[in-house]
Amino acid sequence: MTLPPFGPPATVPAMSDDAKKSPPKDTAITNAGRPKSGATGYRGRDKEMVNTPVYRASTILYDSVEDLQFATKHKNRNFYYGRRGTPTQWSLRDAMVELDGGHDALLHPSGLAAITTALYAFCRAGDHILMPDTAYEPTRIFCNIALRKIGVETTFYDPLITAEGMESLMQENTSVVFVETPGSLTFEVSDLPAIARVAKKHGAKVLVDNTWGTPLFFRPLEHGADMVIHAATKYIVGHSDAMLGITVCNEASWDVFQRQSFVMGQAVAPDDAYLASRGLRTLAVRMRQHEENGLKVANWLAGRPEVDHVRHPALESFPGHDVWKRDFDGASGLFSIVLKEGYTDDNVTAMVDDLQLFGMGYSWGGFESLVLPADPTGERTAVPWDAPGPLIRFHIGLEDTDDLIADLDAGFERLGKEI
Repeated sequence: MTLPPFGPPATVPAMSDDAKKSPPKDTAITNAGRPKSGATGYRGRDKEMVNTPVYRASTILYDSVEDLQFATKHKNRNFYYGRRGTPTQWSLRDAMVELDGGHDALLHPSGLAAITTALYAFCRAGDHILMPDTAYEPTRIFCNIALRKIGVETTFYDPLITAEGMESLMQENTSVVFVETPGSLTFEVSDLPAIARVAKKHGAKVLVDNTWGTPLFFRPLEHGADMVIHAATKYIVGHSDAMLGITVCNEASWDVFQRQSFVMGQAVAPDDAYLASRGLRTLAVRMRQHEENGLKVANWLAGRPEVDHVRHPALESFPGHDVWKRDFDGASGLFSIVLKEGYTDDNVTAMVDDLQLFGMGYSWGGFESLVLPADPTGERTAVPWDAPGPLIRFHIGLEDTDDLIADLDAGFERLGKEI
C-alpha cells in the first residue's frame, strides 16, 4: 500500500545527537521542512517547489475501503481529514522539529491554545502544578480559572528559584512544572536545567514557553524540557499577520499530547501555516537585527536620567544574566524599563501617546516597534512587584535605531513636563 500523493513520511526522522547539540544554522532555518519532491509539472516531469503549496482541504476522498482503512490507521502523517493537516501544515511541523531537536510537533490556532492544550494533556483532577510568577497573563488566568475548575491546584514560584527552592515546592501530586524564560513583562531568566532536574526526579513534566528565545537563541529540549511551546504569532510568523501556536515534544510526551490535541479539535488553517513557514525562512536575519537594534536602544535607555533600570537579559546588571549567558545564544528585541520614583501614569501617557515610530498594542515579534505601558503589580503573588516607578515594555523592530532613539528622546521631553 502506498501513501496518497504528496504525503510525507509517517514519522519524522530523529535528529542526530550532534545536530541536537548545535544551534540551528542559517542553512537549517532556510531549508528545514521544505518539500523534497513536488507535483507533476511541465510535460509530466516532477518539479521541486521552493515552498510547500497551500493545500486547502476538509474532506479527503479514497479510492477503496483498503485506502480508507490505511488512512484511518495512520492519521498523524497521512491524508485523512483536513483537521489532521495537509503538507502545508506538515512541512511547518517538520521544520520546527528539526530546529528544536524534538520528536514531533503540532500546530495550534494561537500560542495560548498551545499552552492550554499542553497543560490539559498532563494534568488531571487532584493534580498540582508549578507556574512561574512571571507567566504570560492569559496562562495565569487559565490556571486560576479553568484548571481550578477541574480540581488542579497551581502554585506560583519565583522565576529566579534555585534547585533547593524548587525541591521544597514539589508535592507527591505535582504533575507539571511550567517555565517561561525570560518572564513576561519583567524578563527574569530561570535556571531551566536546575528546575528540570528536580522536576524529573519527581516524575513531573517540564513545559517551556520559548516564545522570546525562538529555536535560534534557545533550545529547551536540550536543557531538560519535555515540551517547548512557541507563540508563533510573534517571531516565527514575524509580520504581525497570523495567529499561531507550535508545540514540539520529546518522544516520551508525544502520544499523550497528540491525543489531547486532537480530542480538543485543535487545528490550524493552511494559509496561517503557510505564513509561518514563510516567516521562518527569514527568522535568523530578523532575530539578529532585532537583537542588535534592541541592545542599542536598551543601552541608550540605560543612560537616560529618567530611567531607574532596564530589564533586558543581555545586560550584565540584570537578574538572571549569568544564566542567560550560559544557556542562550542571543537576545530578542523585547525588554522593559522602569522609570525613577516620582513619575506617574500621566507622565507615561504624555510620553507614549505621541510617539511616531512605536505602535501601541499587545503582542510583539513583528518587524515593527511597539510600546506598552504595563503594571505587573496585580499579577504577582510569589514575588510581589516592587519598583520605584512605572514600567514600560518595548519591542524594538527593524527600523533605523537612530530614528527610534530620536522618537524616544522627544518622548522623554514630554515625560518631564508638568502634567
